Amino acid sequence: MSHYIGIDVGTGSARACIIDSKGDIVGLATEDIKQWNPKPDFYNQSSDDIWAACCVAVKAALAMGSIDPASVKGIGFDATCSLVVISEADDSPVAVGPDFSDASQNIVLWMDHRCPDETAEINATGHSVLKYVGGQMSIEMEVPKVKWLKNNMPEGMFSKCKFYDLADFLTHRATKKETRSFCSAVCKQGYVPMGVDGSMKGWSADFLEAIDLPELIEDDFRRIGGVLGINGTILSAGEYLGGLLPAAAEELGLVPGTAVGSGVIDAYAGWIGTVAAQVTDPEWHADCVDKSESDLDTATHRLAAVAGTSTCHLAVTNKSVFVPGIWGPYRDVLLPSYWMAEGGQSATGALLAHVISSHPASAEARKLAAAAGMSIFEYLNNLLEDMRKAAGAHSLEYLIKHYYFYGDLHGNRSPIASEKMKGAVIGLSFDVSVEALALSYLAAVEFIGLQTRHIITTLNDSGHSITSIFLSGGQCRNPVLTSFMASCTGMPVVIPKYIDAAVVLGAAMLGAKASTADEQGFTDNLWDIMKRMSGQGTVVYPTSDVKDIRLLEVKYKIFLDMAKRQQEYRAFTDAVLDGDDDATQKLASVFA
Repeated sequence: MSHYIGIDVGTGSARACIIDSKGDIVGLATEDIKQWNPKPDFYNQSSDDIWAACCVAVKAALAMGSIDPASVKGIGFDATCSLVVISEADDSPVAVGPDFSDASQNIVLWMDHRCPDETAEINATGHSVLKYVGGQMSIEMEVPKVKWLKNNMPEGMFSKCKFYDLADFLTHRATKKETRSFCSAVCKQGYVPMGVDGSMKGWSADFLEAIDLPELIEDDFRRIGGVLGINGTILSAGEYLGGLLPAAAEELGLVPGTAVGSGVIDAYAGWIGTVAAQVTDPEWHADCVDKSESDLDTATHRLAAVAGTSTCHLAVTNKSVFVPGIWGPYRDVLLPSYWMAEGGQSATGALLAHVISSHPASAEARKLAAAAGMSIFEYLNNLLEDMRKAAGAHSLEYLIKHYYFYGDLHGNRSPIASEKMKGAVIGLSFDVSVEALALSYLAAVEFIGLQTRHIITTLNDSGHSITSIFLSGGQCRNPVLTSFMASCTGMPVVIPKYIDAAVVLGAAMLGAKASTADEQGFTDNLWDIMKRMSGQGTVVYPTSDVKDIRLLEVKYKIFLDMAKRQQEYRAFTDAVLDGDDDATQKLASVFA
């Protein structure tokens, strides 16, 4: 039997997953990776440490499944969108600071926020490239970080570097090829595929000149991957990149020549491992596929919600659709000629954890949960059901009908796309009981569902046709959360076969695709591989209760108003402090 390996590098660990030809996981292992936080807003990692962790995880997964390395026909990588810096001369790590003498720290982690000034300068150009990254580059993208390195590295150091997205570095380490992925280049680095909006070389010399990075233009953009068809190769997800080199194969415990597929950003691997889940429920009709659509167009109706500390929302279309506050549209990153949009919530799992841990009754609730042999979420869900029965309420929604929670505690990724957004609560009292904690938690769950609706509505109003949500991650295990998400959006939520492994499963599918390469390098269609290997999903349907639907409709309108009001309050306050009489009078009329 043939096997395929996926390697997923997250923020805190590397995972290796081995699947068989049916998509069943037969080996799975995790190895922690290091992270440094030398100063506030600075987060570094090491490419040597990450590669070593990948090797440990792969060998452990092989041992777990008693897998013959010779049966592994393909390998795929996904990783966070972090910036890797190595020497052009010998591929050795190059320090990314603030201590430029420590070359072991050569990765600027995605969550690093060291470059607000550089980000602002890039966005101030208003260059046309920016419209393909949601109108402005995020501080979490690679280009502002490269600009920071130019501004801060010791003299002569910057000119010796080449730059990779982490997923692309991993395929480079495996094959020594300079191939880059459309996923990394287009989604996070300002690459516009040839033929889109007049793009001739993908990389824009005008843009790099405008942001004072002319060094990256040299020799047809050599240091960032080159020009497709001239001095560079850029591939869509899972396309055959090359064979595993002997040194890398020995380190991974695999066979030289094993097919390596082009990598993707981790959330995009979640899309691959999620949205082709089979749904055989007789009530299922959410795809709304008409006779004019291809089988692949089924995916255009499905939103992948890759949930964890935050949640990424990914949607595919067969045409370019520009959406306010949403990154993209990105062409070719997963499927040739198809476009991706990326939205998300800055904090979901982190929001629930904060609401619980910051409440005065947190310690008591955790003690009670431990005594009952439950997780804190199971305990609170059971408590809420008891409270519902005691109150004679016909649904959990009624317990918080007069409690209004807005949860952008870490800013808004989309569709408002503002780091200035904050949280707000209406309905606080002196109650600090465990029951009060349960209601606060439930309100945060409701917020996650309402904000998901806001993102989907914005996508659909702009031209998408999303009718269902394919959720992955640990939040799938929370029946209250999945129920609220379905009911708040009015859409069914599909839970995949492998809840926690959807991302690394997607990476393994990249390996499966690469393994199908013929002599010319052409591979099977990724969508066909996804359908064959995704397995059966289960469905959570939205409420059909008329009262609940009416209540959630009202809560959604209040949610939108709370978002709008805090923006107006900030603008009004700033106008008054700035002495802008015209703005003050205009804003005052809003509150008249």
